[in-house]
Amino acid sequence: MWELIRANKRNSVLLIIAMAMLLGAVGAIIGVAVAGPRGTLMGVVVAVAIWMILMMVSLSSGDQILLASSKAQKVTKEVHPQLFNVVEEMTIAANLPKMPDIYIINDPGMNAFATGRNPENASVAVTAGLLGRLNRDELQGVIAHEISHILHRDILFVTLAGVMLGAVVLISQVFLRATLWGGMGRSRYSSRSREGGGQAIIIIVALVLAILAPIFAQLLYFALSRKREYLADAGAARLTRYPEGLANALEKIARGHPQVAVANKVTAPMYIINPLKEKMDLSAWTSTHPPIEKRIQILRNMSHGAAYIDYEKSYERVTHEHIIPSSALKEKDHVALREGITTAATVMAGAMATEGIQRKTRREVGDIMHRVNKMAFLTCPCGLKMKIPPTYKHKQVRCPRCGYVSTIS
Repeated sequence: MWELIRANKRNSVLLIIAMAMLLGAVGAIIGVAVAGPRGTLMGVVVAVAIWMILMMVSLSSGDQILLASSKAQKVTKEVHPQLFNVVEEMTIAANLPKMPDIYIINDPGMNAFATGRNPENASVAVTAGLLGRLNRDELQGVIAHEISHILHRDILFVTLAGVMLGAVVLISQVFLRATLWGGMGRSRYSSRSREGGGQAIIIIVALVLAILAPIFAQLLYFALSRKREYLADAGAARLTRYPEGLANALEKIARGHPQVAVANKVTAPMYIINPLKEKMDLSAWTSTHPPIEKRIQILRNMSHGAAYIDYEKSYERVTHEHIIPSSALKEKDHVALREGITTAATVMAGAMATEGIQRKTRREVGDIMHRVNKMAFLTCPCGLKMKIPPTYKHKQVRCPRCGYVSTIS
């Protein structure tokens, strides 16, 4: 277990160093293109300065920025008691020092992510659509997956790597727009045109690097992000002792609506499933997540136990590769599988999914979104359920069906 965490930290450091070198190279080439050979150091200094500023902001309040950009709202237990109970269970199972703060994203899409600096300052965010469509076993699998990201120290890596990716993209875009629209280097090139084409070649190299650098940075970011999704799946299976719960959740999310309106290319790798509005079958090099079919197949092949070694054996059968460090597989403890707690009647009802059940699900999602927005719920004696917006200023409301006047507490 600890070797797995150490391997994650080591890989994170290597990735961040690689992205920092790429960022420095971008700054150096752009500096040469703008100010000649003397601009090399200046370009590196400017690039590093931008990265340091963003890094400090990221370490101090990066998680809050990500939550705010995702329009996630912190909620209390009264909004969704089952969600709080499941997060509490998985926090205890993972032996985390503190229960993560819980946020709900007011979006009908089905998705979730974790963020924070460390296990002591972590948060879990889920969409209203996810809460309205998953049963308890499935919700537990998703929360266990996000808790595993916290346990494996993935959340800080995502924040730092995301900042570096943002810095590379920012510097590259500024240079490209200044060159294409502002004529940067044009006058410099014309003044030196008689001296040869050296400056033109440097500008062309800088343009190519500015275009390719964000792509290379994203490939580095995505490659390790995909590996972390597999490791979080392994951790979720171990915490819940019920791999089928997460497998069912992934299947339901993939077949449903995983897209989240507020997600972007920087925040996409944080989510349990790709939240962007694009094809789910992207190639392995350009996708933010590993193939859903493989993740589900690996989880459902874990028929002998829920330990890391059981996940590793299933992963090897499906992909013919290795994913978990060998030292983490030397654990002698056997994690036995458990039965699902969802009743057979609930499973049958979910499978049949009549139009009435679908309408009820949509109402439940709507109710969750209304509670997140602090709407009050009143039930009239005639049975009509009324939703009172927080902007309603009166202390009483009249039922539109029977005329009964209710008091808003």
